[in-house]
Amino acid sequence: MRVLLIEDDASLCAAVTAGLAASGIQTDVGRDGEEGLALPCRGVYDACCLDRMLPGLDGLSVLRRARAAGVATPVLLLTTLARVGDRVDGLDAGADDYLTKPFDLRELAARLRALARRPAALEPTARLRAGRVSLYPEELRLEGPAGVVKLSKKECELLEMLLRSPGRLLAREQLLARVWGAEAEVDDASLDSYIYLVRRKLARAGAGPRLRLATVRGAGYRLEADECAPRG
Repeated sequence: MRVLLIEDDASLCAAVTAGLAASGIQTDVGRDGEEGLALPCRGVYDACCLDRMLPGLDGLSVLRRARAAGVATPVLLLTTLARVGDRVDGLDAGADDYLTKPFDLRELAARLRALARRPAALEPTARLRAGRVSLYPEELRLEGPAGVVKLSKKECELLEMLLRSPGRLLAREQLLARVWGAEAEVDDASLDSYIYLVRRKLARAGAGPRLRLATVRGAGYRLEADECAPRG
């Protein structure tokens, strides 16, 4: 596994490089935003660790430009900013995950491995399958052994995001930012209501007990399934 680390703190770069090497992860380093953009992200790295507070071009600007250029490499933001609004800004800019400094190198390695296992969230998919049901995002349609169920746009977007990250905890603010947008006036109660609706429609389609939309109290939601993979 090969990752790109864009970080201006030389001592942290050395510690992260050594720590990830111990986990079998090769690390290349960029020291500022301009250098980070110049490095060949597309098709080369399994994931990218990006510091938010970079000299010159800041991390969010690097991220937005990379996504606008079509770079789909999973990005983990590293930052000292821990407020919910800061996390939402990062996720809405295109980050896939968020880790607050200081952090444990074992957790960093585990998060990077999880990101590398994820299907590319920016690529359109004709069908997403989980257990006994299939989601067709373009048609807002869920199909299973009990029949076909139509979804609203938000229900479909929420379920699609969960299906693209099987087994991974998705934070409440991450779901809100990706599905509704960082500026939308949507509260936790609305998210809970949509999760309830998605669960009902999974049941109506015949998902069965092998597909579980689990609540992680105080954190978010996780889709647990015996099999959950994108299919074209």
